[in-house]
Order: sequence, then C-alpha cells, then structure tokens
Amino acid sequence: MCGIIGYLGYRNAYPILIEGLKKLEYRGYDSSGISVFFKNGYNLYKSKGKISELENKIYSSGIIIKGNTGIGHTRWATHGSTDDINAHPHVSNSNDLVMIHNGIIENYHAIKIILLNNGFTFKSKTDTEVLVNLIEYIKSENKLSLEEAVRISLNEVIGAYSIAIVDKSNPETIIIAKLGSPITIGVGNKEFFIASDPIPFAQYTKNVIYLRDGEMAILRKNKNLDLRKIINNNKLNPIIKKLKINLKEIEKGEYKHFMLKEIYDQPKTILDTLRGRLLISSNEKTIHISGIESNKEKFINAKSITIIACGTSWHSGLIGEYLLEKFTRIPVEVEYASEFRYRDPIIGKKDIIIAISQSGETADTLSALKLAKSKGAFIFGICNIAGSSIARNVDAGAYTHAGPEIGVASTKAFTGQITVLMLMALKIGIYKSTIDNKLYKRLCKELNNIPYKISKVLKIHNYIKKISKIYCEENNFLYLGRGINFPVALEGALKLKEVSYIHAEGFPAAEMKHGPIALIDDNMPVIVIAPIKGFYEKIVSNIQEIKARKGKIIAIINEGDVQVNMLADHVIKIPSTHEYLCPLITVIPLQLLAYQIACIRGENVDQPRNLAKSVTVE
Repeated sequence: MCGIIGYLGYRNAYPILIEGLKKLEYRGYDSSGISVFFKNGYNLYKSKGKISELENKIYSSGIIIKGNTGIGHTRWATHGSTDDINAHPHVSNSNDLVMIHNGIIENYHAIKIILLNNGFTFKSKTDTEVLVNLIEYIKSENKLSLEEAVRISLNEVIGAYSIAIVDKSNPETIIIAKLGSPITIGVGNKEFFIASDPIPFAQYTKNVIYLRDGEMAILRKNKNLDLRKIINNNKLNPIIKKLKINLKEIEKGEYKHFMLKEIYDQPKTILDTLRGRLLISSNEKTIHISGIESNKEKFINAKSITIIACGTSWHSGLIGEYLLEKFTRIPVEVEYASEFRYRDPIIGKKDIIIAISQSGETADTLSALKLAKSKGAFIFGICNIAGSSIARNVDAGAYTHAGPEIGVASTKAFTGQITVLMLMALKIGIYKSTIDNKLYKRLCKELNNIPYKISKVLKIHNYIKKISKIYCEENNFLYLGRGINFPVALEGALKLKEVSYIHAEGFPAAEMKHGPIALIDDNMPVIVIAPIKGFYEKIVSNIQEIKARKGKIIAIINEGDVQVNMLADHVIKIPSTHEYLCPLITVIPLQLLAYQIACIRGENVDQPRNLAKSVTVE
C-alpha cells in the first residue's frame, strides 16, 4: 500500500525515481509524484493515475530534470480523493520542506486546528500535509535543525508512518523515519537508496538496512549514515544485511502478466519451500523446521493455537486449522487479524499464535501479534519477506521462500503458506505421537510429488481458457467446497473478485440449502470442488440439487471420475492426491480461471483497482 522511493548520491536521481516507482506499482496506487532537488530549489511533479501519466506530464513540461537528490511516491488514497493536489510529495507553507509519507496520522485533525490557529493554510485534504507543516512549525518556532524538528514532531503524532523529507536549502540531506509502515535503505558506494522494499534498488546494491519502528536515519552526501532513536535521539549502530534476490524473479520474462508467471512458478516455489525441510530417501522421511525444533516443548504442551491473518493468508489459515487439528489434536481457531485485537481475546502463556502474512508488513496482523505477545503467548510467523516487520517481531517462524510476488492477487504465496502449515502439522504430530507413522511417511512422500502434479494441471490452461470465454460476461458466481476444500472455494471466489470485478461468493457446499440455493437459476455459474477423496457422495448430492435448478456447473474433479463427469456442464480434471493435500492442487485451476476471465474482460490483472499488495495501515 503506497510506495516510497528516494536517492542521494552522484547519479541523476530522476531515472532512478521513475524506474523505482514502476517497480513499486505492485503495491497498489492511484497517483504518483516525484521531486528532484538542485541547489536552493527543486522540480516537483504530481499526477493522478498511472506512472505513465506522470511521465507524460514531465515530458510535456519541456524541462530537463537534473539533480542528485530526489524522492518519489505512489499514493493509495486514504485522506482526500484521488487527484493531483492530494498526490505526494507535499510541501510546507513556506515551500521549503518537501515530504512523502506512507501510513496514517490518526491525530492529524487536532494538529491541523493548532496549525490553522497559527496562520497555516492547506491545499490538500491529506494528513501528510499536516505533518510536513507541523515539522515546519516546530522548526521555525524553536529555531531547530530539520532532523531535531522531525524527531520532536514524530513524538507528537499518533499513527503509523514511514517518511522521507528534504529541505530545499540543504538538498544533500534526506531524513527518513519509520513507525509501522516499512522503509529500507540501500547502501551503495557514496550513495544511498530509499524504498518501501528493496526491489527498486536491487540492481544497484545488495547492501540493505531495514529501518525498525521508532528509528530515524539522516542520509548525507559523502558521509556515513546517522541512525537514531526517535524517542530520545540516542545514536544507533546500523545493521547492514546482504540482499538475497534474483533480479529475474522480478521480471515477467515470457509471460504476459506477473500473475500468470506466479501461477506457473508454483511447482518451483513449493519445491523451494520444501527444500531443506522435507528430506526423503528410500529408508527415511524426515521434516526439519528449526523454529519448531528449537521450541519443541512449547508446541507439545500448547493449550491452543490461534492463527491470525488477512485476506488470502486467512484462507490458508483456515486450511491450516484442518491440518493442525487433524494431525496434532490441538484446538485451533482462525481469526481475522483486523478483528482479533479489538475483542479482548483470551490468551495465555501456553497458547501459540501463528501469524501469516505474505509481505510480513500487514498492519492488522502486526498489531494483533504484538497484542498476543504482550499477553505472554508464543508467536510463530509465516511470511515471505526476509527482514520484514513480522519476521522481526515473532519468537520463531518459517519463510515460505516463494520469491517476490509482484501480482497484487496472491497465488504462489498461498500455496507456499499451505505447504509450511502442512510441514508444521506433520512435525508437531510426530513429536506428540498424534499421527500414525505410516500415514506420516505417506503424506511426506505425496507432498514431495505435489509440484509434479501441479505441473500437470498447468498443461490444461488452454482448456480452462475456453471455459473462461463462455462465462466471462457473467455478473455472479458461486463457489462450493466441503471439508478442507471449503477454504479453497473462498480463495477461488476472492481471486475472481480481485482481478475481474465479478461478484463471487464461496460457501461450504452443505450450506447451499441454507440460503444461497435461492440464487441458483439457469444463469448462475456454480464452481464445485469435487475431488474423489473426502465427502465425495455428499458433493454429488449437492451437484444434483444445483442441476435440478438448472444452474451451470463447472466441476473440479479427479482424473477417472465418472459420476460428476456426467452431471456437470464442464469439468476440469486434476490428478488425485491425499485428501489433506488437495488444496494445493484444487486451487490451481481456480487461479487460472480468474486470470483468464479477467484478461478476456480487458482488466488490469496485475494491478486491480483499489487494491494494495502490502496493506500497511489498519
């Protein structure tokens, strides 16, 4: 959600800013802007819409932008509508200070009243313009340096932020600060890069500093980075980490869209998730998860497990509930992170919280895990991004190793999360002796075969495209599944909503009779997940009920299925697997179906409207 980019060094900043903003498009945005600084001045351009519109505005101005310091921003609207005025960067009343900001200042209105009473005026509706003017007010009233004014101002605000601010009288300094919203620093040879995540500067440097909550950094040209605590100005020693990223992973390559590439990545990404964790030989089937092994007694003696997540990660958590309860016999609840912290949850020292987030920066999930941690619970994280806020705030965890996921609609992160949850369930089950050893070995072996079986499903992509053409003009879809495939129905419906803007709902198939069946007629496509393993006869009965009401049935079935093959209008055949591994395969055709319908409708598949990849505000 929103993106920050910045540069300070010896290169021309403008191309770095523009290309960096393009690499941040996946985070979701509705306007963009840049400011490039030169001696005692700056160029500033803002535009609603895509970055290409910003580029056109700059090109049309006829001005050649040159300068070695610059900041840029992609905005996802919170305060104020989507327009050029509310876009970032924002300037102070004197036009001396220029700032970009991710997050929300919750007490901005009270601050704004104080500033209005002191003669300040405002052009935009944003909380960001309030903050930059607060910094200017404190700086001028108390005759302070910019860094001291920033520090004092941030101690007065309530909310979340990552900011970058420059004073036009000192264009060789950028001050950045963080609380809640992510920001990273790339350290090059006599140059600094700033970004919401390291992807925009990965081609320039692999040395990265992940700014922590409550920290601010002063970047000065040809000088070492100055890192401090916001609350008390204490100096800190920056920790530089080596960025491990393959630049090819953030390129589309032969694929038309990132979403399609990431769907096709899944055989490899699941192998990467299993690598070093699932060890299979002719005599042995072993699972290694260091976060569980080093906290063995915590998991063996756990009173309960609560999974907290949002969106697609919440759906993987629902699947995790089936897996963990089945194989560990520990009670499991799955909570929306956004609701968890507001209902006074009952948590104790023998409870385990599993926090799931692709980005590791999801604000609701981060807030929820901090609450649980304060009550003494043991926190285990599952995320995809090394060094992320959630990764740094948990007691133990596991990375999915899915690689950068650029498409806003999550695909490979979902299957990576399920794979980690399956490994966890099996490992804890073996520790607790709550899973039969023969079943454990069979599941390990079959889990190792899943990437091959997904590859087989991907080969029927063209057939799914034909089905998509038939139903691409529909306005509503129902998705039905039973047991562990019910969350897959929810995820399939979410994917269709996200990228095609078609209304879709997922239900447990047995719940259809309790309301949704009223919607079924000869215009209603119903997607039924109907593998042979698990509740098959009951699913067949549900399909008969749909057919009796002339609903259009698209069924996900196993190869060799006879009954549903005869009943459905269209069938998508997938390889069979163990019941508890089904979601890893049944979700693949649903991802492809959503992708193809959106493409046929001409939608922006990688950047759906109103959505953000990393939701860093509550």
